[in-house]
Order: sequence, then structure tokens, then C-alpha cells
Amino acid sequence: MARIAGVDIPRDKKVWVSLQYIYGIGPTLSRKILFSSGVNPDVKVNDLGDEEISRIRGVIDKEHRVEGELRREVNLNIKRLVEIGSYRGTRHRRNLPARGQRTRTNARTKRGLRKTVAGRGQRRGATKK
Repeated sequence: MARIAGVDIPRDKKVWVSLQYIYGIGPTLSRKILFSSGVNPDVKVNDLGDEEISRIRGVIDKEHRVEGELRREVNLNIKRLVEIGSYRGTRHRRNLPARGQRTRTNARTKRGLRKTVAGRGQRRGATKK
């Protein structure tokens, strides 16, 4: 396996797909990196030479923040929002969606499993005894 930015990228896939295994690189950025390094995006990683891999590695190291550095930056941004007490920071602190999504229904992924609440579950229109 070729090792780029501390990640082993898969050898049996095309280069532009394999680069997406690195945190911070998506399809568009992957193609831009390959264009600037002069590597054909449709070649499989197995067929790349050492020189081509080193050119890709050089472009990523010089021009882009990926993996640990990017994760650290994102976490520091979230910590800053929490510390200054902004709306987005309080949403992060409470583990709720921070970008305006509804939470009355949905948002299960962010909020976690359902918690049963006493007094809920009576049918509409039912009278208490």
C-alpha cells in the first residue's frame, strides 16, 4: 500500500478514489491534487511509480491541511465557539444540531437513542379515570 499523509491508501482502486481515504480530501480536491502533480487520475495505485507517489505526497504536504492538523483545527474551532458562548457553541455543548435543523422530530443521529418520558403515550382524546 502507498502511504500518503500517514494513511495507507488502497492499491486496487484508481488514484483519485484512493486519495479520498485521507481525511480532508474529497473528489474535487483529489482531482486538483492529481492535476497539479501531473498524475493521470484514472491510473490504479498499483501502477504508480515511486516518483509519482512522492509528487502527490509533496503537493498534499505543501498546499493542503489534512488528517491530524485538520482534525485539530476543527476541534479548536468548536472549542472556541463553546468558550465564547455563541449559539452554535451551546448547540455543540448540548449535542444538538448546530445548523438550524428541526429537532421536534428526526435528529436521532445527533441526539442518540430515545429516552422514555413519564406521562407520554396516552392516546389522543382518551379521558383519564
